[in-house]
Amino acid sequence: IIFYIYFFLLVGAGSSAQVCRLLGQPALPLLSAQKDINIGAIFSFHRSALLKMHPFTSEPEPTTCISFNLREFKFAQTLIFAIEEINNNTQLLPGVSLGYKIYDSCSSIALTILSGMALMNGYEETLSDTSCSRPPAVHAIVGESNSSPTIGLASLVGPFSLPVISHFATCACLSNRNIYPSFFRTIPSDYYQSRALAQLVKHFGWTWVGMVRSRSDYGNNGIAAFEEAAKQEGICIEYSEAIFKTDPQDQFLKTVEVIKKGTARVVLAFIALGDFVPLLKVISQHNITGIQWVGSESWITSRTLAETKEYRFLSGAVGFAIANAKLVGMREFLVNVHPDQEPNNELLKEFWETAFQCSFSNSGSGGCTGSERLAELQNEYTDVSELRIANKVYTAVYAIAHTLHNILKDIKSSTKKIMDLSSQVLEYIGGVKFTIKTGEEIFFDASGDPVARYDLVNWQPVQDGSLQFKNVGFYDSSLPSEQHLQVSQEHVLWAGDSGQLPVSVCSESCPPGTRKAVQKGRPVCCYDCIPCGEGEISNGTDSSDCFPCDLEYWSNESKDRCVLKVIEFLSYTEIMGMVLCIFSFIGVLLTTIVSFLFYLHKETPIVRANNSELSFLLLFSLTLCFLCSLTFIGQPTEWSCMLRHTAFGITFVLCISCVLGKTIVVLMAFKATLPGSNVMKWFGPLQQQLSVVSLTLIQMIICVLWLTISPPFPYMNLSYYRERIILECNVGSALGFWAVLGYTGLLSILCFVLAFLARKLPDNFNEAKFITFSMLIFCAVWLTFIPAYVSSPGKFTVAVEIFAILASSFGLLFCIFSPKCYIILLKPEKNTKKQMMGKSSPKTL
Repeated sequence: IIFYIYFFLLVGAGSSAQVCRLLGQPALPLLSAQKDINIGAIFSFHRSALLKMHPFTSEPEPTTCISFNLREFKFAQTLIFAIEEINNNTQLLPGVSLGYKIYDSCSSIALTILSGMALMNGYEETLSDTSCSRPPAVHAIVGESNSSPTIGLASLVGPFSLPVISHFATCACLSNRNIYPSFFRTIPSDYYQSRALAQLVKHFGWTWVGMVRSRSDYGNNGIAAFEEAAKQEGICIEYSEAIFKTDPQDQFLKTVEVIKKGTARVVLAFIALGDFVPLLKVISQHNITGIQWVGSESWITSRTLAETKEYRFLSGAVGFAIANAKLVGMREFLVNVHPDQEPNNELLKEFWETAFQCSFSNSGSGGCTGSERLAELQNEYTDVSELRIANKVYTAVYAIAHTLHNILKDIKSSTKKIMDLSSQVLEYIGGVKFTIKTGEEIFFDASGDPVARYDLVNWQPVQDGSLQFKNVGFYDSSLPSEQHLQVSQEHVLWAGDSGQLPVSVCSESCPPGTRKAVQKGRPVCCYDCIPCGEGEISNGTDSSDCFPCDLEYWSNESKDRCVLKVIEFLSYTEIMGMVLCIFSFIGVLLTTIVSFLFYLHKETPIVRANNSELSFLLLFSLTLCFLCSLTFIGQPTEWSCMLRHTAFGITFVLCISCVLGKTIVVLMAFKATLPGSNVMKWFGPLQQQLSVVSLTLIQMIICVLWLTISPPFPYMNLSYYRERIILECNVGSALGFWAVLGYTGLLSILCFVLAFLARKLPDNFNEAKFITFSMLIFCAVWLTFIPAYVSSPGKFTVAVEIFAILASSFGLLFCIFSPKCYIILLKPEKNTKKQMMGKSSPKTL
């Protein structure tokens, strides 16, 4: 772009006044009315300027602008409408009339800056020394419609404290007071729109979107703000394409191919209307459908797009638009515009030719007669149902008028002269606050921005094939954060005229019981659903992590809830518990039968031999041994834990003491048969009973000390199994537990050694050999019990201990008493004193 450069030629010399003459053609307003106080305005009456290559050998010709823009002309007429309304208002600026100077920027940054300089300096061909000291030609500028030209304009006039109020420049960058100190706007900043769009996309559950933007300050800054907000909302962007209206066709084709190949079903178009139209033409040629479009305020209420049937694929589009307004008398004012009002004004003629598709230069068919009626025309210019942006032009004019009114009021009260007006406009406009006739309260924040209020617009088809704008919600930044966005989703019509909400995600939602695992090298929205591990849950959709259950809880099968762990103990109701109970009762029954048999034959030699009292006491202790195994079955309690270990220790020591007594009796009986031996008198029945009591009392003392110092207690073992709790008895003091077992084992080994020594004594019925077998079984059982007890998991630990008790008890019962029962029942002829006292040759064990 070749910028227009002002050159000043110094003419005259000596003492004559210095006069500067403008080289080149002055920039003149296309619409103007000189009054007491003038307002400047810059609109893009034309969509583009023809670019020319300048040879720099001759004076450049004026820039030619093409493609008349009815919407921008409507904005200019809205400004004139507002000014005339103010001039007719006796309450606002009484006695002061407003004028205007309106320029055409042709959507060009260079022409915008040129127009801004003309509005500041005027457009006289010659300038004198006093030209730079006079006030600017206007006291405020309304415009421009696009962000990039407005940035250039605000940068230019900012150092001169000339306010610029834009009705359509939404770039958030313009809120920077350090760079643009004199900029204001009546339309919300894209800072709010970008966040509103991010919240909208998140509200509908779209986490995978494509983006198309204008390659301009508007598009670049808007998308940057959206990306930041989208990241906070957990939204991922598949692609981001940038286009500009002057791009070659290949660039638009490339963008269309990206959209076609993309997997995102939602496309956000943060794009200026002029940049969007060339892309839509290419899309319509490629018949791309099924895309849910989300639009920015630049095009979402464009009547031109909505009425073009080739763009029907935009049906269902949603986006935020400036709140609509109704301006009374606006249509009448618009349709009264006529080229005859200013016959020499070429802009009005061009407007007329564009509106009626005719030409004043053609006198035949297709020529303009001037008798055409705008009131009979339905187009973007005459339509007053959508005055969203035009209302912002209207508001900007009123903001300047109220500012001037406040300044003049203060000047009048302080007797200041009107020459101070221009220096006060910027100061006063920042604090202006008023309500326009639409009921909206207008004021600016510290950044020069108004309150952000948007309508949520949905494009819905009508019978004539065009599309209409239906409000389905709103966004208001002045409300609490959780109420910013309000959507009536039941009234929304989606892409393809469907009532079904489109789905646009990279990966389907992870159900409860799973967690998200991001796919390597892809955005965070692309993930795999990994089931939670054992003992972990996720009770929400799209959980990023699984959480472990508390120690007493475990995950259910679906891994979405923690449930109480199964408490495991050896129960009477399970098969293992019932089997052990049956064997215990069988042992009690057999012991009772043997006791009853012995009682019936208590006078026989086989029973009386080797101290029948010890035999009955042994049978009684064996009964207790069988019964004590039952204390190990069932849910452990404080009392059952103390009872099971002490009962086991005392009953077994009682049992072993009886066996030991019988073994000593056998040895003493043999010694007593030797000549001159009087040993039996030292180990008679009384001494035998005392020895049993003494040995048992020692175990009882150990148990009392154990229970006093650190007794066993019920304990929930959470460490052995992760998925269930083992309810067991903790021995409390390990020393006490092993002391009880150690004392029992010591007596068992002593008994075994003595019985082994007495196994070959000559006797027809030598009980020592049977005691040896029984103690061999007893010791073997308890020696294998120790490693099995330590290594058995959970309730099997208790089962092993019960098995050891039952096995050793059955071993003692069968080995010691089955031979005697055999003689009593099957060999009664051997149950005589003669047979008992008979000698036999020794036999090997």
